[in-house]
Amino acid sequence: MTGRLIERNLGPVLLLPSLVFFVALLLYPLGYGIYTSLFNRHLLDVSGTFVGLGNYIWLLTNPEFWEALWHSVFWAGATVGLQLILGTAAALLLHQPIRGRSIARGLILFPYMTPIVSVVLVWILLYNALYGVLNYLLLQLGLISRPLAWLAHPDTALWSVILVATWKYFPFVVVMVLARLQVIPQELYEAARVDGAGAGARFLEITLPQIRDVLVVVALLRTIWMFNNFEVVFLLTGGGPLRATMTLPILVYEQAFGLYEVGRGSAVAVVMFFFLVAVMLLYFRLFPKEEFA
Repeated sequence: MTGRLIERNLGPVLLLPSLVFFVALLLYPLGYGIYTSLFNRHLLDVSGTFVGLGNYIWLLTNPEFWEALWHSVFWAGATVGLQLILGTAAALLLHQPIRGRSIARGLILFPYMTPIVSVVLVWILLYNALYGVLNYLLLQLGLISRPLAWLAHPDTALWSVILVATWKYFPFVVVMVLARLQVIPQELYEAARVDGAGAGARFLEITLPQIRDVLVVVALLRTIWMFNNFEVVFLLTGGGPLRATMTLPILVYEQAFGLYEVGRGSAVAVVMFFFLVAVMLLYFRLFPKEEFA
């Protein structure tokens, strides 16, 4: 009788630790963030004043929020798009039987494994207007007539941080796509060659359909991660110059820890969360589960 009772309740008992971690690490912080967003709370005043939806009204009527939202969407879209293109191209190259392929596969992970602070310091030197390598090369090639302050000019700052993020995180795409490429049956390519299909046709008709599911999942994951990314933009520009790189994570930090307006910072964070939930729901609607079966 005791053994049967244990067997009947074994599943819920084994799931209990996961449930505890889920509540402690996700539900409680989310609930507390929503609760905090309903108060006009200063960082040095933990009690605050209940304002209901006042922080959200301030948010939706603040032009700076909409500008930061646009920057976040553009930043996430551009970085993810470039990561997918560069990562897929690198994976296709590393899948070919070329000399030194094993060494190249190891070196391709170098940007992803390098600490972000080291990456930022190196790129700040590369972007330097006086002695940066990037300006020197472009001047030698005749592409620019004078050195550019890449991180200090509103027209170039956002694209400059996008380039750094792309270089830093594209190896993740390489690893995921390369893993999928290695399990594609070679008989498909051999049959295509027999039928006279060229390299382009083989890619469009065989490779791309085979890696599509991986690309879709990677695109979703990278979009969530890059939309929430804080350290790259903060360390390179801090949201400047002239708010040209102000994204929502930087706005949350500025409101909560720069101006000590914890309630408003929480409201921005909550809006970010539900925006990503909407993106995920749209993703699952556009790409139903049956497509990956």
